[in-house]
Amino acid sequence: MSNSLKIIIDFVVLAVIYLAVFFHRWRAKEKTKLLVNTIMYIYVSLVLYFTLMPIVVSLPYIFNHPYKPMNLLPFADYFAGRGDTVRQIILNIMLMMPFGFLVPLVKKQNMLSCLSWAFLFSLGIELFQPLLSGFRIADITDLITNTTGALLGYLLYIVFKPLVNKIMLHLEQI
Repeated sequence: MSNSLKIIIDFVVLAVIYLAVFFHRWRAKEKTKLLVNTIMYIYVSLVLYFTLMPIVVSLPYIFNHPYKPMNLLPFADYFAGRGDTVRQIILNIMLMMPFGFLVPLVKKQNMLSCLSWAFLFSLGIELFQPLLSGFRIADITDLITNTTGALLGYLLYIVFKPLVNKIMLHLEQI
């Protein structure tokens, strides 16, 4: 089965979950809640695409390869000069910035709570990656940079909160 087909299966499953579970629940609330929650769901789906997919067709084989333990040396690849680590660090930060921005919109959160959720989300991804593929390894650097990205996203939320509130109020009146 091609990798593209495997990923399409994952997106179909995510769409079914959205329609069967979340859409009806969120639609019952105000329009802005539906919009913000849907944007967050799409964002999480895209994070899963870049970090874990294919998932569904990989599940039966999660124990068919050795689990590589997490690299616990922060920025080891960077200091060793391996690969494109600066690019990876920047991409990991950028990947989680929307998380830090969207979480307080979905549910009012303080910075510590938002960072805790970002840390746990990133930790879940990092621990699950080696299960789905024998070629992936969990890395503490990714956990640090992802959480940093969420912090930057939260700070952007604080800066743009008055504008966001104005837009949300306008959307609710439409």
